Amino acid sequence: MYRNLHSPAQHREQRRRLLRRAALVIVCVFMASLFSFQARCAGIRKEVLRLHVIANSDGEADQAAKLAVRDALLLEGAGLFDGSVTAGEAEKALAPRLDALVACARRVLRERGLDYPVRIEAGTEYFNTRTYEGITLPAGRYQALRVVLGDGKGLNWWCVMFPPLCLPAAAPRKRVSMDAVLTNGQLRLVESNPKYEIRFRIVELWEGLMERFR
Repeated sequence: MYRNLHSPAQHREQRRRLLRRAALVIVCVFMASLFSFQARCAGIRKEVLRLHVIANSDGEADQAAKLAVRDALLLEGAGLFDGSVTAGEAEKALAPRLDALVACARRVLRERGLDYPVRIEAGTEYFNTRTYEGITLPAGRYQALRVVLGDGKGLNWWCVMFPPLCLPAAAPRKRVSMDAVLTNGQLRLVESNPKYEIRFRIVELWEGLMERFR
């Protein structure tokens, strides 16, 4: 007869080793998937140009003014907000038009009896993970046109200028869609549901931590 040459303690140790190896494999697979996910997020951030309008306060008049300024800027910025200006071209293309956009926003505020200042800047800005009409953009720094009204302490409105996703007030001259500027992998990412995607949260935590050190 064959006898079991391993003691119960040795069996337990073997099981522990197998479990540790299995856990290590799972961690390695997850980390590889996360690094791939982060790389796709970085690629998306390079291709997207965002518009960010921040109200003076959450008061009803200030929130209404924010939307009125938004609409006026979309009309004033023909050729900027219709998909003609890419993320890579943003700062250079927007700089000559900033004074005109500021004047437009101030005019709208004066018409509403508001006299607080307007600040419009083109540059990079940090955003948390955001979803709009089925498109989810991962957290991180994007090229953006930032419009701050007054103290800038109110609820904000944001959208995507390139590709133009939510700018109905701008008459389109150049049709550009997400699938025209993103790879298939990036497109699947932005069309996924972040509610069930833990990697969106991990990327947001990491990017938020990095933002603290910038």
